Amino acid sequence: MSAGRGAPSAGRGAASAGRLPEFSDGFDLGRLDPARWVPHYLAHWSSRERAAARYRVDGGRLALEIAPDQQPWNPADDGDTRVSSIQTGMFAGPVGSSIGQHRFHPGLVVREAQPTLRLYTPRFGRIETRLSAVDHPDAMVALWMIGFEDEPDRSAEICVCEIFGRDVGLAAGRVGMGIHPFGDPRLVDDFEQVEVAFDLRRPHDFGVSWSPGRVDYDVDGRTVKSSRQAPDYEMQLMLGVYVSRAVGPGEAPIRFVVDHVRGYAPVGGRPA
Repeated sequence: MSAGRGAPSAGRGAASAGRLPEFSDGFDLGRLDPARWVPHYLAHWSSRERAAARYRVDGGRLALEIAPDQQPWNPADDGDTRVSSIQTGMFAGPVGSSIGQHRFHPGLVVREAQPTLRLYTPRFGRIETRLSAVDHPDAMVALWMIGFEDEPDRSAEICVCEIFGRDVGLAAGRVGMGIHPFGDPRLVDDFEQVEVAFDLRRPHDFGVSWSPGRVDYDVDGRTVKSSRQAPDYEMQLMLGVYVSRAVGPGEAPIRFVVDHVRGYAPVGGRPA
């Protein structure tokens, strides 16, 4: 499936035109708002220090960065991966337990206790972002949603957009989107890379409209994929840049720029 050139827009997607968001990122504050974002990536599997995001907020935009001195966030379970990521919730069990969000690797145990936080954990609605990908071959940027996982099977992922630097070109590229069930037995894997006919390093709009039994994905206001299934529980936002190796001392920091992230309640309200 492919998406045409479109007309990059700084405004809202067609699905949210004329509606007020229930969640707005707060980047216009000139700082990362702790009432909206946790600046530590899955810190229960690592630590708040190792999982801390590097970032700047300037001119109403967020820039998440991987710098040359940045260490792997979890070398025991995720190798050399460096991460600068922010999220809108946090849940984990006690130290030594296997209870925690996004169990991405067998045998994970909680290494550091974390507070339970529900800053923005919608059940259905619309999520949209405007962002610019990076073309570094070892980098990936993404906005995704994970189940809050207060129950183990509430663990699926809805990926709004996942863009690897190796898939970014001057006139075309590929964007990953779809559902990964992880520990949710009610869902099946439904993920694909959609081809786009534009430079992903420029700002573009990505969104999902999430309703009972369905998720629709759009790029620059055009629907490019639909899933005929959907998680039916609270999910939180995850926004980050991930690099699979160390950034060399002579290299510039890898910088992922996000113009905005917004969330909207479902038209007509959420089902009971």
